[in-house]
Amino acid sequence: MSKSWASTLRLPKSTFPPRPLAELRPLYLQRSTDELYKWQQVNRPESEPFVVHDGPPYANGKLHVGHALNKILKDMSLRVKMQQGKRVHYRPGWDCHGLPIELKALATSSSSDLTPVAIRKIARDLASRTIVDQMKEFRSFGVMADWDNRWATMDADYEVRQLRLFQNLVHKGLIYRKYKPVYWSPSSHTALAEAELEYNERHLSTAAYVKFPIQLDSGASLPGHDGSRPLSAVIWTTTPWTLPANEAIAVHRDFEYALLQLGGEDLIVAESCLEAVIAQCFPEGTTQPAVVERSIHGSDLLNLKYTNPLRGKIAKPQPIIHADFVSAGSGSGLVHIAPGHGFDDYVVCMGLGLPVPAPVDGLGKFTAEAYPDDPARLEGLSVQGEGGPAVLAILGDAVVATHEYLHKYPYDWRTKKPIIIRATAQWFADVDVIKEPAVASLQNVQFVPDTGRSRLESFVKGRSEWCISRQRAWGVPIPALYGDDGSVVLTEETVQHILAVVQERGTDAWWSDAVDEAAWIPDSLQKANPSVTYRRGTDTMDVWFDSGSSWTQAKNGSQADVYLEGSDQHRGWFQSSLLTRVAALSQTDSPASTAGAETLSPFKTLVTHGFMLDGEGKKMSKSLGNIVTGEEVMNGTLLPPLKEKKRKSRGKNKDDGATPPKAANGTTTVTYDALGPDALRLWVASSDYTGDVVMSEMVLQSTHTALIKYRVIFKMLLGSMHESARTSPLMTVDLIALLQLQDTMKEVGAAYDRFEFYRGLSSLNRWLTNDLSAFYLEASKDRLYCADGGGVLEPIFLGLTRMLAPVVPMLVEEAWDHAPAWLKESTTHPLQQLYNDPILRQDQLSQNKNDRLRAAIPVIFSAHAAVKTASEHARNDKLMGSSLQCSVVLQVPENSAALELLREHANELADMLVVSSISILTDAEQVGDDSAYAWKYTAPFEVDGGKPATAYVLPPDMAKCPRCWRYVANEEDQLCKRCDDVVGHEEHE
Repeated sequence: MSKSWASTLRLPKSTFPPRPLAELRPLYLQRSTDELYKWQQVNRPESEPFVVHDGPPYANGKLHVGHALNKILKDMSLRVKMQQGKRVHYRPGWDCHGLPIELKALATSSSSDLTPVAIRKIARDLASRTIVDQMKEFRSFGVMADWDNRWATMDADYEVRQLRLFQNLVHKGLIYRKYKPVYWSPSSHTALAEAELEYNERHLSTAAYVKFPIQLDSGASLPGHDGSRPLSAVIWTTTPWTLPANEAIAVHRDFEYALLQLGGEDLIVAESCLEAVIAQCFPEGTTQPAVVERSIHGSDLLNLKYTNPLRGKIAKPQPIIHADFVSAGSGSGLVHIAPGHGFDDYVVCMGLGLPVPAPVDGLGKFTAEAYPDDPARLEGLSVQGEGGPAVLAILGDAVVATHEYLHKYPYDWRTKKPIIIRATAQWFADVDVIKEPAVASLQNVQFVPDTGRSRLESFVKGRSEWCISRQRAWGVPIPALYGDDGSVVLTEETVQHILAVVQERGTDAWWSDAVDEAAWIPDSLQKANPSVTYRRGTDTMDVWFDSGSSWTQAKNGSQADVYLEGSDQHRGWFQSSLLTRVAALSQTDSPASTAGAETLSPFKTLVTHGFMLDGEGKKMSKSLGNIVTGEEVMNGTLLPPLKEKKRKSRGKNKDDGATPPKAANGTTTVTYDALGPDALRLWVASSDYTGDVVMSEMVLQSTHTALIKYRVIFKMLLGSMHESARTSPLMTVDLIALLQLQDTMKEVGAAYDRFEFYRGLSSLNRWLTNDLSAFYLEASKDRLYCADGGGVLEPIFLGLTRMLAPVVPMLVEEAWDHAPAWLKESTTHPLQQLYNDPILRQDQLSQNKNDRLRAAIPVIFSAHAAVKTASEHARNDKLMGSSLQCSVVLQVPENSAALELLREHANELADMLVVSSISILTDAEQVGDDSAYAWKYTAPFEVDGGKPATAYVLPPDMAKCPRCWRYVANEEDQLCKRCDDVVGHEEHE
C-alpha cells in the first residue's frame, strides 16, 4: 500500500526554538524580572511581606561567578516565596567605603600627596561607576529587585542613619577610647578588625632563643645556683622585633624548671622543654650543657628580676611573673612579655600596673624609643624587614640560637601582607557586655546549613571588644573632638550636634571645612572650656560597622526574613549586623540583659554558601588566574569546541519535534550554544552551596545538557497540547502521570522552602528522566499522534513551569510566549501562579483511585523494566527494532495482589509498556515452548515484595498498521481498527 498516512497524524507543532534566540533575551529578561517584581508589588498590597536583606557586595572591580552564586540564590529564594503568595522585597545595596577603593583612588592619581578631600572625591567617583557596572551585570543574571531604590553605604541618608546608630551606642556607654594593642597593617597604615584578617599557614619567621640576665639581690635565691656564676632566663620568640618593648618574663607557677650550666653560666629552662631547647640550641658537635638542677618550682622564679639589654643605660630590673597562658610544650617555657605587641601580654601587664611601650610607628618602623642608647641603630627600620635582624645584632651574645620557623600568621586580607600587633589609641565598641543577649537572640533563628549556628555563636562568644576606628580618609568619620589640652570629647550631645551639621553639609565637609570651623563645635562645649581649641578627629569607622548598620535601612528597623551570604561572613557582616542591632535595640537600661533577646537578631533565617573552586579544587582567585565570570557562563565561552555529534533522523515514534535542523546529508548536528542567564542560574540551583562550589567544563556541560533537555520537553509539550484534551477521558497512564507530578511537586516545593534548591532540582530531574520522559511521554505518543490527542500534557506543562520558575524564569517566560492561545486565555501566567494552586484535572483523582493506583504503580514499573531488558536483548540480536515489534506475556504468581492489579489494567498495559499486545498468565499457565515462536526472550522481575515473575518478549502475532506502526492490524498494509475509525471520522468531517 503506497498511501502515506502522515497527513492524518497529529505530529507536534510548535514555534518554540531548540535554542534561545539572542535577540529576544532582553525581552524575556525584562518580563521575568523587572515587570514581574513590579507586578507582585502592585497586585499583592495586602499579602504577607518577605524581605531578603542584601549583604552588600563591595563596589570595587568586576564581578565573578561567586557574586552570581550569591545573587541568584537570593533571587530564587524570593521567587519561591512569591509562589507562596507573599509580597517580596529586595533592595540591593553596595559597600563603598574602606581601603581597597581608597588604594585604587591613590593608584589612579598622578599626585603622590593627595589630601583627604581629593581622595574621597576620587573614591566616590570610582564607587559610583562600579555600582552602575555591577548593577547592570547583576540584572543580566535574571535577578529581580527594587533596583531604582538601591542603597550604598556612601549615600548621605545611609551615613546619617549610621551616625545615629553610633550615637545610640554612645548613649548606652558602649563606645570608648583606649590605648591598647590592636591588629595593625603596616601595608595599609591602619588598625584592622579580626574579620579583616586571613591566615597564611606557611609564614616563615626567624625565631630566636634569647637570654636575659637575672639580677639576684641579697634576698633572692634559686635552688642549684650558688651565685658564683651569671644566671639568665632563656626565652623563645618568633618576633624578635618585639624585644625592645619587653616588660616582663612570664612563667607558670605550677611548672617545673631546670638549670643548665654552660661555659660558666647558668640558664633557666622549663624541664618539659629541655630536649627541644638542647636539640635546637646545642646541636651535636657543639659543647653540650649540663643539667645541674631539676624540679625547680615555677613559683620559686617569681621572686626574681632581670634586665632587658636593649634598655641599655636606662635598664631597670623587670619582674618575672606568672601567666596562665604559658605552655609547657613549646619554646623554653619562659615567655617574653611585650604588652604593646600582644593581647594576652597586655592583659597580664595591665593587672600588674606595668607600662605598655610600643616603639613602632604606623608604617611598621621602629621609632627612636626602640633603642635609647643609640636610636639611629633601629629608628626607621621595618620591624618585618631589617628591624628583626638588627635587634638580634644588638643583643649579640645574648642570642643563644636562631632558626627558621614555619607557622600560621595573620595577614591583611586586602594587601595580602603580614600584620603586626601594635598598641595605639583607638575607639572600641564594648562587645563583652552585649554578647550574651546577642547569642540569646539566635535561639529562634533558622540556620542553613545548621552548622552556621555554632560557628556564629563561637565568634560572638570569643569577642570582648571591637576596634571600630580606622586611620584612613575614605569612610564615615568618628565624630570625636580633640582639644589642644589633650582632652578627647565624644558624648551623646556632641554627636547630636555634629549629626545636625552632617545633615546640612555632608560628611565630606568634615574634611573639607577649615580646621578652625566653629560650626562643628557645640556652643555649650566651647563655653564650658573657653581656653581650649578643638579640632575634628581624622579617624573613620570600620567598614564592618558601615555595612553592619545596614539593618537600619529596613522599615522601622524590622527583622529581615533572610540574610544570605558566604560562610566567611560569620566573622564579618553577620556578626557586625547582629552586634549593632542587639546593642541598639536592647529595651532595658542594661545592654547585657537577655530579656526579649529573641527579637533582636536582624535576621529570621541565616543562609550561608561556600567558596568558589575551579575544576582542580583550587579556590578561585585573581592571583591564580582561575576566575570565571558570569558572562562567560552565559555566553558559553568556557565550553571547548566540541566535535559534531551526528545521529540519524528518527521515525515519528521517536520524534519529539524538538530536534535541531537537519543537515543536507540527513543527519542532525548537536552543538553547545550560548544559553544565557538560565545556564548560569541552573548551575547555581544544581550546586550544593552549603559547601564549596565547583565551576568546571564538566559541570557546565552537564548544566547545558540539562537545559537543552528542558527545552526539548517544552517543545514536545507545547507542540502536542490540544484544548480537546481537557474533555478527553483519563487513561490509567494519565492518572499515574498526575500522581507522579503531584508527588514530585510536593518534594520540590518542600526542598525549595528549605532553601535546598539542589535537592529540589534533583527530584525534578529524576521525575523528568524516569517518569515523564521514559514512561509517560513514551506511552502517550501513540495516543497523541495517532488517536484523540488526549492526555494530561496541560497540567504537566503547568507543573513543570511552576517547578522551574524560581530556577530558570526566562525559559518559563519563553515557553509561555509560545503557548497556544487557548491556554493563555484561560490560565494565569506561570510566573504569577501560586505553587500549590490546583492543577487542572488533579481534582479528578479520588482518594480511592489514588490508593489503588499507588499499589499498581510499582507492579507496572517492575514489569516495564523487565520488558525493556528483554526487548534490548532481542534488539541486540537484530530480531526486532521498535518496541512495538513484539507481543508480551507477563507471568505472575497465582492469587497474588500483582495479578489482580495487572488484570485490572490489562486493557491499557500494552500502551503503557509501548508494545503491540500483552497477555497476563499465572505461573500455573504455560507460555508455550520455544518451538512455538520464531524467537523468545525473557527477563525476571519481582512482585508483592519478592515473589518471582517473568516477562516474555515474543514476535508479534498480528500485522503492522502502516499508520500507527503497532502490530495490531488483521492484514499487512491495512489500517488497524482504531486508525481506520480515526481516518474515517476525519474524512467524513
